[in-house]
Amino acid sequence: MPAEINPGNQTTTGADAIDEAIAQGIDFDGSPIPPAKLELYTEVMALEANRQRSGVSNTMRSRIVRIGAKHIPQPELDQKLIDAGFAALKDKEVAFFYGGK
Repeated sequence: MPAEINPGNQTTTGADAIDEAIAQGIDFDGSPIPPAKLELYTEVMALEANRQRSGVSNTMRSRIVRIGAKHIPQPELDQKLIDAGFAALKDKEVAFFYGGK
């Protein structure tokens, strides 16, 4: 799958595009990311990096739900989770991710 490139020759697609832009301190439109925003992001990510994890499977499911809800209709995502051996969507997840659609 070819990457989408913006005028500044920066990749804007894929899982790492945001991290790469943050590391460079430059937004996709070529404008600098304000230092205060970068500092706050760095502070919060450091806190997250030190958080104890509950398990890989739980994190995988969480990411699947969070990201999958943007791309997959609720009944289909629910079935895919079940088929893969994960818990079905919870009522609060359906309300949060699909409630406004």
